[in-house]
Amino acid sequence: MTLALDQRQGLVESEVRYYARKWPATFTRAAGPFMYAADGRRFIDFFSAAGSLNYGHNHPVLVDRMIELLAQERVLQGLDMATPERAAFLEIFGRNVTSRIPGSWRVQFTGPTGASAVEAALHLARKTTGRSNVVSFTNAFHGMSLGAASVSGRSRAHGRIGVESTVLPFDGYFPSGPTAVEMLQRYLDDPSSGLAPPAAIIVEAVQAEGGVRVAGDRWLADLALLAQARGIPLILDDIQAGCGRSGAFFSFERSGIAPDLVCLSKSLSGSGLPMSVLLIREGLDAWEPGEHSGTFRGQGLALATASAAVEHFWGDDKLELGVAEKEQVIRDHLERIADELAAVTGSRGRGMLHGLECQDQESADAVVHECFTRGLIVETAGALGNVVKLLPALTIDEDVLAEGLGILGAAARDVLAGGRR
Repeated sequence: MTLALDQRQGLVESEVRYYARKWPATFTRAAGPFMYAADGRRFIDFFSAAGSLNYGHNHPVLVDRMIELLAQERVLQGLDMATPERAAFLEIFGRNVTSRIPGSWRVQFTGPTGASAVEAALHLARKTTGRSNVVSFTNAFHGMSLGAASVSGRSRAHGRIGVESTVLPFDGYFPSGPTAVEMLQRYLDDPSSGLAPPAAIIVEAVQAEGGVRVAGDRWLADLALLAQARGIPLILDDIQAGCGRSGAFFSFERSGIAPDLVCLSKSLSGSGLPMSVLLIREGLDAWEPGEHSGTFRGQGLALATASAAVEHFWGDDKLELGVAEKEQVIRDHLERIADELAAVTGSRGRGMLHGLECQDQESADAVVHECFTRGLIVETAGALGNVVKLLPALTIDEDVLAEGLGILGAAARDVLAGGRR
């Protein structure tokens, strides 16, 4: 018997593989919002490679830039050596992106993953303050390396502790009572709490993996004010919710805050090539040369496609306005599903990062499976795995978006039909 490629993969690859189990198909081609399997099936992609393809698969502007570089034998790997691609990215990124937030910023190229940027931020904050403890939040996700996992909810629950962390409730965790900002203020004022000023506070404006939980603008502003007043560096993890996913380029822009350190990755290159940076507020860049290093910090192709993506999509407000329009379409669809089905307890999100909360993980998994059989790729999120998370390409045509949302609605109604309101 001849096994399919995805089945043969399971005979050799580690048991840790995950998405290959969730979506049992061999994908051979991808373009825009679509993925195609070897057997000819077409799928609408509401996963976007875990948010690393905000502009869809193989966008021609980015593919053309890669081909151009490869044809010219440019430097593809030079660590932090000076190259035209590196200089161009810094100029284009500064003009179109860091100019959106107050202050002056330094750019540190970290290793290839989002966790690399988080590790650099934690390292720098602990170095500059001379303190060790880090304040993090319930349901957070910052990566799978040891330090990043230490300040992430699900990894922390599995005992992965490398950095001392104090966990506070994210916005909305309690329907009433003191907020995390009020709790932290009180703890720091009370010597009996045993909590000294931390080395940093790390937070996501939108918790994507944590179940699509959106922090309120006032809550974020209060947190930033407390951090500033107490001399605590504020780290904003914008790895999945940034690069336009939440509407503006940065997920925290509408709150008016300016963090001290900002972690970016995933869709930064635009093309799916690994690339991460840490934005450092001017005055906090206390590194010695080579003190925090890594081989793959600024790969040539990723730098070039990142520049092309920023220039093409963020040189004007067309993409941002389009995301705002599509956000309302997504919101309306999900609210209708939630209103109709008792097994769906609500919907939430911002920009083109949304979640449909089911009453349990079994219900969410059933919706995801049924979506796949109907030609839609979508995943689950949240500490309980009960949120169906939507990450469609920001560039998706409205008719394709509507088709995908229609599949989601039909799938939810079919598998959860016994729980109609």
